[in-house]
Amino acid sequence: MTILDTARKLLHEGPICDHCLGRQFAKLSTGLSNDQRGKAIKLVLAMQAGADEDNELPKELKKSEEGKCWVCNNLFTHLDSWAQKAILALSDYEYDNFLVGTKVTGLLAENEELAWAESGTTFAEPLKTELNREVGKRIEKLTGKRANLKKPQIAVLLDIESDAVELGVNSLYIYGRYRKLVRGIPQTRWPCRECGGKGCERCGGTGRMYQESVDDLIKPHVLAAAQCEDTAFHGAGREDIDALMLGEGRPFIVEAKKPHKRHVDLRALESEINTKSDGKIEVQELKFVESEAVEQLKSMKADKIYRAMIEHNTTEEKLKSSINIISGAFIRQKTPTRVLHRRADLERTRKVHSIELESFDIDTAVLIIHCEGGLYVKELVSGDGGRTVPSIASLTESEAKVIELEVIKVG
Repeated sequence: MTILDTARKLLHEGPICDHCLGRQFAKLSTGLSNDQRGKAIKLVLAMQAGADEDNELPKELKKSEEGKCWVCNNLFTHLDSWAQKAILALSDYEYDNFLVGTKVTGLLAENEELAWAESGTTFAEPLKTELNREVGKRIEKLTGKRANLKKPQIAVLLDIESDAVELGVNSLYIYGRYRKLVRGIPQTRWPCRECGGKGCERCGGTGRMYQESVDDLIKPHVLAAAQCEDTAFHGAGREDIDALMLGEGRPFIVEAKKPHKRHVDLRALESEINTKSDGKIEVQELKFVESEAVEQLKSMKADKIYRAMIEHNTTEEKLKSSINIISGAFIRQKTPTRVLHRRADLERTRKVHSIELESFDIDTAVLIIHCEGGLYVKELVSGDGGRTVPSIASLTESEAKVIELEVIKVG
């Protein structure tokens, strides 16, 4: 079947606009819009009719210029209107690129299926694809922004049935490193164990085990800077609540959800967080990253270096001997007793790269421990009742425990 034969079949169904006629042959040529294809096909049909003896246009071709298009119901006469609606919805947001999508009505979907069935064409593109492209071109022209088909900052959804525009605003991701300079605050919100976060006497109605976290100290400043609805905090692991995070800090990403502002001054944000945290935390190296960085952060297997002050009742000679045995060894650890209430009881194997004895006193000592990420340092010292093997306590045949812990390097 020729292009003209296919076009005649579509025209026979009723009035059809240039867009919907040309769209059935969208894959046959480049450099033309669908309405240009449709006009060209109708012109050829008219010229062909003019060569006939009666010099009369086919009635189907005459009807195509009258009434509503049976495929799109004249949807393509409202392209400028849809573009204006989209721009109005976008006006409250900062963005550099966008993507247009369309939610068609059931009737339009049925009409399109009928057009494909009647014509038998294999060269058509979906109505949604053309509408997205044409509205997108108009938004580009009016705003100077560019369409991005792969990773748009904002997705514009044209809801044909409700005659409205919806926005899908993608998150803004800010990477940095934090240093935790005080003990007793967790990395993120910790719901109360008694009430599960609902609020009770034990937590004073707050629903929290601890009243602030690293996330809490960062969040309000990101909310204000990005004018976003909410944030999510993603850390490269986490230190114990009673441990300091020193050195260059721990990598993190804060996700600003549905931000109205994307051109955030990160140096000003960094200064604001550090000034307002009352010396509890510091952030540094803030920079924008893509969403994939969150998964990379979560899956990173970074080594850690700790400074641990331990309490002991052994001799310096025995302690040094145990350190020599553990340095370079693989440690088998079952989930520590202290976290069994919230983690599965598994056995892990982690390597201790080295341990140095920084200082020794009659009942305390300071160790510098370089190990694989995921090693429970407190249990490496105490043994956790035999759940960690070997341990300093078991090798010295004495009691030992960490009384102060500092993370001095991550990665």
